[in-house]
Amino acid sequence: MLDINEIMNILPHRYPFLLIDKIIEMEVGKSIVGIKNVSINEPFFPGHFPGHPVMPGVLIIEAMAQVACILAILSSDESVRSKVTYFAGIDNVRFRKPVVPGDQLRFEIVATGCKRGIWLFSAKAFVDGKLVTEADLKATFADKNS
Repeated sequence: MLDINEIMNILPHRYPFLLIDKIIEMEVGKSIVGIKNVSINEPFFPGHFPGHPVMPGVLIIEAMAQVACILAILSSDESVRSKVTYFAGIDNVRFRKPVVPGDQLRFEIVATGCKRGIWLFSAKAFVDGKLVTEADLKATFADKNS
């Protein structure tokens, strides 16, 4: 549905902090599914952890947030394209299984509401159909000069 070039036209993130590879499903205003292919070439693996590479949980959450931001941007009016999307909150985080090189993360994000300009999401990450991480996320838009 969206390849990496289309994602980069929506998000300001770039390597090494662009953490999603493609969007495979989306229902505007409701839900989105994104993919991250986890490679041993990721810049964090040499230090996390030497001899036992594990994707940092905070980066799994960041990748979830990037997918959620795409949903929020594409579900909002065109005026948000000139704004920056900020990660505004996180609740109920659970890490259930380590993510390692060779895994493919599938992020399933559901918009649960938008109140006073703050988007609310239920986010889950899966590897091979098994839940590895879940969280409730919040995002909002602000002027770039704020």
